[in-house]
Amino acid sequence: MKALFLFATTLVLPVAAADHLPPLLPWDGPTQALIQPQHPWVTPAELTDLTATPDYAQTISYLKKLVESSPLFRLEVVGQSPQGRDIYLVKASTQPDLVGKSGRPTLLVQAGIHSGEIDGKDAGLMLLRDIAHGDKAGLLAQVDLLFIPVLSVDAHERRGEHHRMNQRGPLQQGWRSNASNLNLNRDYAKADSLEMQALLKVLNQYQPDLYMDVHVTDGEDYQYDITYGFNEPFASLSPNGASWLAQVYRPYLDRQLSRQGHIPGPLVFGLDRMDFSKGLSGSTSTPRFSNGYGDVRHLPTILVENHSLKPYKQRVLGTYVLLEQTLKLLQDQGKALQLAKKADENFRPQQQVLLFKAAEQPELIHFKGISYEIAQSDISKAPYVKWTGQAKDYVDFPVYWEKVPAIETEVPSAYWIPPQYQDVIKRLEIHGVKMSRLTAAKTLELQQLVASKPEFAGKSFEGRVGVSATFTPQWRQLELAPGSVRVSTDQPLGALAVALLQPQAPDSFFSWGFFHGMFERTEYFETYAIIPWIEQQLVADPKLKQQFDEAVKADATLQKDGQARLDWFYQRSPFYDEQYLKYPVLLER
Repeated sequence: MKALFLFATTLVLPVAAADHLPPLLPWDGPTQALIQPQHPWVTPAELTDLTATPDYAQTISYLKKLVESSPLFRLEVVGQSPQGRDIYLVKASTQPDLVGKSGRPTLLVQAGIHSGEIDGKDAGLMLLRDIAHGDKAGLLAQVDLLFIPVLSVDAHERRGEHHRMNQRGPLQQGWRSNASNLNLNRDYAKADSLEMQALLKVLNQYQPDLYMDVHVTDGEDYQYDITYGFNEPFASLSPNGASWLAQVYRPYLDRQLSRQGHIPGPLVFGLDRMDFSKGLSGSTSTPRFSNGYGDVRHLPTILVENHSLKPYKQRVLGTYVLLEQTLKLLQDQGKALQLAKKADENFRPQQQVLLFKAAEQPELIHFKGISYEIAQSDISKAPYVKWTGQAKDYVDFPVYWEKVPAIETEVPSAYWIPPQYQDVIKRLEIHGVKMSRLTAAKTLELQQLVASKPEFAGKSFEGRVGVSATFTPQWRQLELAPGSVRVSTDQPLGALAVALLQPQAPDSFFSWGFFHGMFERTEYFETYAIIPWIEQQLVADPKLKQQFDEAVKADATLQKDGQARLDWFYQRSPFYDEQYLKYPVLLER
């Protein structure tokens, strides 16, 4: 155990100056007693009084020793990063080899998806220490804990003192995006990154009942140090789980955090950065984000956003309380949560909302804010918000929740994916979506969606160029090739399948650019060939001539543009590419 104190020589570091940040409200919470610098199993961050965080090697070294010291823990490598670092998962249980199999309520806590926001790692290490070598072993009496200390491990090692300009500590901060410059909390649906694929494997293998994703905020100043949220019941695809979070989890955790000197608050964002008094925006996340993905997967998911302007010590200690009290709540209410989760998995709606928009009428809340002034900058020659550090409570403060359906679709019985789209099929397998494959060709009457008015994003986002389009359904008799995949929506992850395969969905594979080939034509016509063919068809088919004459009368372009006239005939010819603008995933009704 003496070896653990070697961290002291490498981690006692001065706190970086933050004179450019707004002034702080005083805080001296009772949770500071959780820091145990004299404990034989003191964590690396505690040796710095929670002002610095250990690097990857120090973190894993401490973690391996801690796991080896207790029969309550197992350590597992769940994947590798782009640069080849191991991604670790701790299993904590009275029966760690049965986690995911025993039926006990299971909490998955993930830290460091944005590695500059690493509060959850150090809070989790302290809590594991107190479970193994303190008085907190009872937290595992009826509940299992899964803990990922750092998900974005390469970004964790891109450390520096100046990576998070609007954040107080730790001294050395990791980076927001991974080594491939992907933001992992935009990658849940498309699952491009190795880190996300490793995480989805964990979800499928252990089937946790509650998922907590720990971040740190950007943006406005306010009194709250720990804010958290989830897709609210009024805009959730998992209404039973969301109701448990709203009616059971939030009141309990708010009480416990408050009793221990912290200020819990809602996960909301200012409507206008220059005029905070206009109110707040309450978002309903889509599946690119952890809480949106959990909602469509029927996995109750809490997005924690500790307040960046609060000191690192205060944030870590608040996170410790959040983790500890979540485990305590699951001791009493975990079975009820499991029943709520199962009810959501068994529900088969006929309609599914793909995107919500903000309501015109706000809800009114009490909000613990910070006062501000509008100052004039001689540098930018423009006004800016200057936070004063003085508490200001807002009564009847408006929150505009995203709860009005903006895009909705009828849920098909199934989707059919042609065998050439192996990338899409493999992504569905990574997500855990069940599917079946044809061993022989089969002809079915299916619905195909035809795209029009495609709009491509003006620039790359998260390594992809997104696209949106308008779709018109057509019924067609189609022969499906061997190897075609049928994805039934009658399964626990049916809502996820709809979110990924219905092209109008904002985080569908189509929207992320997996099907750009449908917008490209590779065969064309020459005028010397098509004009004689058109002349022959007009003589042989009077109905075609009538349709053309009517189209010319109704379309000014056809009246003036000879090339457009040739295109009109070509699109109705047997030579035309039947796959052009056709969404290749077919719908079974």
